[in-house]
Amino acid sequence: MDRKYWLTTAGLGCVVLVLLVAVVAIPLVAVPLQIRLALRSNAYRQPTPAEQQVPQPVAIPTLPAGTAVQPPPTLPGGEQPTLAALYAQVNPGIVNIKVYIRRGWRSGQGAGSGFILDHKGHIATNNHVVDRADVVTVIFYDGIEAEATMVGADPDSDLAVIKVDGLPGGTHPLPLGDSDRVVVGETVIAIGNPFGLGSSMTAGIVSAVGRTIPSGATYFDIPHAIQTDAAINPGNSGGPLLNLKGEVIGVNAQIASGGAQANAGVGFAIPVNIVRRVAPALIEKGAFEWPWLGVTGGPVNLAIMKANGLDTQQGAYVHEVVPGSPAHRAGLRGSSGVKEVDGQRVFVGGDVVVEADGEAIPDFDALLVAVASKSPGDRIELAVLRSGRRHQVTAELATRPRD
Repeated sequence: MDRKYWLTTAGLGCVVLVLLVAVVAIPLVAVPLQIRLALRSNAYRQPTPAEQQVPQPVAIPTLPAGTAVQPPPTLPGGEQPTLAALYAQVNPGIVNIKVYIRRGWRSGQGAGSGFILDHKGHIATNNHVVDRADVVTVIFYDGIEAEATMVGADPDSDLAVIKVDGLPGGTHPLPLGDSDRVVVGETVIAIGNPFGLGSSMTAGIVSAVGRTIPSGATYFDIPHAIQTDAAINPGNSGGPLLNLKGEVIGVNAQIASGGAQANAGVGFAIPVNIVRRVAPALIEKGAFEWPWLGVTGGPVNLAIMKANGLDTQQGAYVHEVVPGSPAHRAGLRGSSGVKEVDGQRVFVGGDVVVEADGEAIPDFDALLVAVASKSPGDRIELAVLRSGRRHQVTAELATRPRD
């Protein structure tokens, strides 16, 4: 074979190689999986973006979710319904979401999931799915598309409500469950739009409850999150996590993938009881106001206990009190120094909150939940340990600052 033949063959091979690379690369560019290295969002377009039980009683307004959904059919002998029957029951209440963003001459698009809240066309999803979107398109289970408008969003809880003008026939709201009753080992399913594959269903169990996850958009965390091993991937964001009754118990929001660009068996859902509380406010006022105490801190671990001369590891250690905050005005105290214990530097001098309104506070996450269950303007009675003595502190909660 002469030199001309080899050059021609090599040239054709390069063309084929370029075409193959393009075929693989174009979908990856068109659907960017921008996922953070640690806890990350499972929506396509951005890397954003649910402890002990909530102290009872907790006032969580109930969001009407309709009664169109019938209980799942039971099999002979009272066995659990098949997953196929459950899918047929709930899928008409779940939507796929496409978003389009225009910034000057640049544009982009993303995808996520959501579920129908009521017969008026309100749909719940994640804030990070629709944040800054110029056009939001909802795709129902039967393929019918409708343009949606933004009703309201709450970055602190990573929740948003959008609305369509009229629901197609056959669709219906999904009933909301009670996330405080969710237990580890419970079977759950997730339905959504992973990788743009609409109406995809995965199943697993509740791996843990009471997790605290970052909101992804603000400095505040989301308490009481549900951890699951049901496969949740980019595009599942905003879709429901459901129990075997067909009730929504959470909103899928984040995954921990250890650096991989897909689910690694650790997903997190915002608890539905937060949806019950936030969504009505978003529908009525377009925003939700969370209460604010104004402290940072952590659990009382062994080192903190030793360094501060405590006799228990129960409580929420206050490291910093924000100047001018309700905690500051109430007289709460943060760390005053550092002490070395067993070779590690440990903060000392901070108050340890052990009770809130008479309820025991086992750790810092429990303090977050106690505060979050209230409203701005409410008072919270705190019992704190300070220099070996017990003190009572009353704080009047404010609205969370935006800065």
